[in-house]
Amino acid sequence: MILPAIIMPSRTLSRIGTIATRSWSSTAAATSTVQPRHRTYPPRQQQQQQHLYYSSTPPSFSIAQLVKELRASTGAPMMECKKALSSPEVNNDLELARDWLRKHGSAKASSKVAGREALEGLVGIKINDRVASLVKVASETDFASRSEVFSAFVQEVADAAASADSTTVVHDIPKFVSTAKNDDGKPLSESLNDAILAIRENLQVDSVTLLPSSSSSSSNSLLAGYVHGRASPTATCGTSASLVEVEYSSEKGKEAAADAAKKLAMHVVAAKPRYLNPSDVPEDVVRKEKEILMEKMAGSKKPPEIMEKIITGQLRKFYEGICLTEQAHMVEEGNPKVEKALKELGLEVKGFRLI
Repeated sequence: MILPAIIMPSRTLSRIGTIATRSWSSTAAATSTVQPRHRTYPPRQQQQQQHLYYSSTPPSFSIAQLVKELRASTGAPMMECKKALSSPEVNNDLELARDWLRKHGSAKASSKVAGREALEGLVGIKINDRVASLVKVASETDFASRSEVFSAFVQEVADAAASADSTTVVHDIPKFVSTAKNDDGKPLSESLNDAILAIRENLQVDSVTLLPSSSSSSSNSLLAGYVHGRASPTATCGTSASLVEVEYSSEKGKEAAADAAKKLAMHVVAAKPRYLNPSDVPEDVVRKEKEILMEKMAGSKKPPEIMEKIITGQLRKFYEGICLTEQAHMVEEGNPKVEKALKELGLEVKGFRLI
């Protein structure tokens, strides 16, 4: 079978050829010129050199940044920090600015707050192997006493007191503050000035009491303490605190000493005894109490021997209220007498302190 031939005009054939030629040219051009785009990176060594070059340039801080950092490190007011940094001898140097604030800012702050009543504050403790300290630092407001700066200073005072050369009570508080140093060797007086500058209140070391171990050997004596209303997780200070010393003479007492001493310290804070045992009560206190009891029974018309027995019984109740060994233990189950509860554990309380 012979197919018929298709006859096209010459103009049509020319047009088809032109279109085909253009299509092939475009495809070839696209194939030859369009290449994937690759980002060129400098060699790894060059990158490291550039990084080192930029990191070695010292950063320049603005005045606002310097003031912010100085406030964070000293707690001083913003205007005081600005004044310190702009001082000619400081010239925006942070270390010099801190020294300037200690010399000028602390003195200014101390002079402003001096004489104002400091009725609030915190009590702190520090316990070493042979001695424990109990201190109280006063502030003007409860808000200031709850600050971390204040809590840290109270702990510094307690730490310094535990290292002081004293046996019971530090009577010369100003001398103690001026001569004692913290664990870093910084004078306690400087720490006080720094705290006053940061808090802007009148702060005073109110009392410093020590409880030394009465035993000749620390192997059979234990010091313990308790802080009530703890103000900071990083400092052992709060609204009130106590220290106790217990002595054990047997293996049973040694095992029970730590827990028993802790409970006893908690009892001391709650019961607030004034004396260790009846023999420690001053004679004038006992005599005054007897006179009060005699006046109460003046019209009873009872025989003298009966009245003496009644007074003896009343004095026993009096001792139970003010003597630690005679008090009912408020932490132990059943509230046994403190002396009895400790004796059953092979322990004896040798001393206590309370603020």
